[in-house]
This record gives sequence, C-alpha cells and structure tokens, in this order.
Amino acid sequence: MSELRVALRVKPGARRDHVGGRWDGPLGDSLVVAVQAPAVDGKANDAVCRVLAKALAVRSRDLVVVKGQRSRDKLVEIVGASPDVAGRLEALKKI
Repeated sequence: MSELRVALRVKPGARRDHVGGRWDGPLGDSLVVAVQAPAVDGKANDAVCRVLAKALAVRSRDLVVVKGQRSRDKLVEIVGASPDVAGRLEALKKI
C-alpha cells in the first residue's frame, strides 16, 4: 500500500454524480468527475472525495485534495492505495 496522486477535472453542479472520461488539462491527463454539489463552501470537494472513493472502492477519508481546492482542476492523493486502484483509475479514464 502506498500513496497515489491523481489529477482530476471536476464538473460541479452536474445533473448526476459520475466518474469517467479523460481530460487533457493543466495538470496533465486528468480523470473527469462530475458531481451534483455546487462549488460553494467546499461542498463540491467533499462530493468529489465521496464519489471518487465509491468508484475506486476506497474510504473517502483516504482521499485528500492536495492542490486546487478552489479550481476545477484538482490533484487528489489516495492514502494507502492498493496496487489495483491504479488499474481502476485507468479503466475509468476509458469510459
């Protein structure tokens, strides 16, 4: 188990929560995460951690936004990630 960092492109205020797709953004090859929560008072960041944790089958408390707290482009660290999490991330980018 180790730490894994993943670049995200967040779409707050979406019709439904969804993880999947690829975005070529300023942080590089990013995973797209759409959340229903608005980008107000950290609600979208909390929703991103919850939705991404569910998609990766990890605990939401193991995800930390390390860069981009007020941006659509975020860098999230997954603490204690098992080796199969990286494979799930790549699969989600292909959706």
